[in-house]
Amino acid sequence: MPKRFSKFEAEIRKLVKEYVQRGKIDLCIVHETYADTYSKLILNEDILDQYVAHAKHIEEKYGIKNEMHMSSLLRFPEIITVSNSEETEEHIWLQVRDCIVKALEEFVAARSLEGEHLHKDLRYKLEILLKNTQEIEERVPLVMERYHNKLKEKISALLEESNIDESRIITEVAIYADKISIDEELVRLKSHIKAVEKELEAGENIGRKVDFISQELNREANTILSKSDDIDISNRAIELKTCIEKIREQIQNIE
Repeated sequence: MPKRFSKFEAEIRKLVKEYVQRGKIDLCIVHETYADTYSKLILNEDILDQYVAHAKHIEEKYGIKNEMHMSSLLRFPEIITVSNSEETEEHIWLQVRDCIVKALEEFVAARSLEGEHLHKDLRYKLEILLKNTQEIEERVPLVMERYHNKLKEKISALLEESNIDESRIITEVAIYADKISIDEELVRLKSHIKAVEKELEAGENIGRKVDFISQELNREANTILSKSDDIDISNRAIELKTCIEKIREQIQNIE
């Protein structure tokens, strides 16, 4: 902004913060004028009276004909002066403030419209997260059953007999299930998804909160991916991470 407006910087920052609570704002002020000052003509009547009085005195005392005309009077020094009066600081600030407020109001209106689209998009992405979470949850018992059957087949092949201690197999399956258990991660995932939905319903100053929750979502998805040796669960976890990353990108545009 022009140097003459530098004195208003603190007020401008305060004004912007009334409309925007989060993010980086670039504000540019351009000022154009045909003159740096407002000019007006001032008639110095006291000096004019003295000129007229002296002219009459000369005419009466010395007998010189007075041929004074308006045009000649206006040429005398100091009869008409030009006054250059600077705009008052208050007047300048009111102009600057009105322009900034108008720009901020239009900015907020545009963001509100964009926010409606983002809200719908985030809702859609949350549905994707929940769908993948549920599919992973449904897949876990199948993985356990598959491991149980696979373990039984291996032991049968090694012992070459069908009479196998089922309790031993159940124990091994339980150990395996505990090792790859993602129950807690799934519970937290669903809890975080609900938390984001709640924040979206609140609709005010949710950016930082949802950004933090999305980091937690990503942490749970990473844990599921690291624990799983099932291709289907791994694929769902990758889809979770991809969707969460898109949410985190969108959250940067939300206040």
